[in-house]
Amino acid sequence: MSGAPLLRRSGLIWFCVAAVGQAAFVWMILAHFGRRTLVGDFAGWNDKPLIKGYAPGDDAGNLMFAVHVLLAAVVTLSGLMQLIPALRRRAPGLHRWNGRVFLTTAVIMAVGGLWLTWERGTYLSLISAIAVSVDGVLILIFAALAWRTAVERNFEAHRRWAMRAFLAVNGVWFLRVGLMAWAIATGGLGMNQTLSGPADVVLQFGAYLIPLAMFEAYWRAGRSARPAARRLTAAGMVLAAAVTALGVFGAVAFMWGPYMI
Repeated sequence: MSGAPLLRRSGLIWFCVAAVGQAAFVWMILAHFGRRTLVGDFAGWNDKPLIKGYAPGDDAGNLMFAVHVLLAAVVTLSGLMQLIPALRRRAPGLHRWNGRVFLTTAVIMAVGGLWLTWERGTYLSLISAIAVSVDGVLILIFAALAWRTAVERNFEAHRRWAMRAFLAVNGVWFLRVGLMAWAIATGGLGMNQTLSGPADVVLQFGAYLIPLAMFEAYWRAGRSARPAARRLTAAGMVLAAAVTALGVFGAVAFMWGPYMI
């Protein structure tokens, strides 16, 4: 066997696991932040532990926080829709407009995230601020390149840059899933409350660098003439799906579950 079917199936397995986890993330955002924002209970944001949520008198910071959090639901859903091949084939117009929504929202969130980090001081440690800022810069770069290659109708390059943008945009989601997977597997080895422990540092940068590396391996394996490379990458994708599933379970059980009701 060439390994190509195994590679495709492994990618589908990871996508299905991630889609369930991202749906839970969106559910939590809408159930907790969306509901409280809708009724004007801004102080209720803080019912869920936050680095810096609602702060009395900080109108600009509160507005930026609300926009950032609520747009996270939009960018997550639109990003997932862009990864559905049937949508691209059967509704190309919807795919194009949804792509514009995704990339525009991604840029707004990246800029807003950088503002919240450095202007509002929304971080637990300097290393965590640097990690999330690198991710924000990568989002801006990938989104710009995805947009440019789409305009140039270089669709092969566009899909590649758009996927990188999707993974970078979901860095915050990957971080939460990764933190929970590591905490369950090791009992919290190398972690602390300020996200400055050795495991915390690796996970914060790895939250986007590891998925990007996995994507590069998957992309290259799909175009490789070596069946062994495809099988090895497929095994890696299945392992990634298992780790993602463990992290999603932990995030829903211990991090999001109480706020999804």
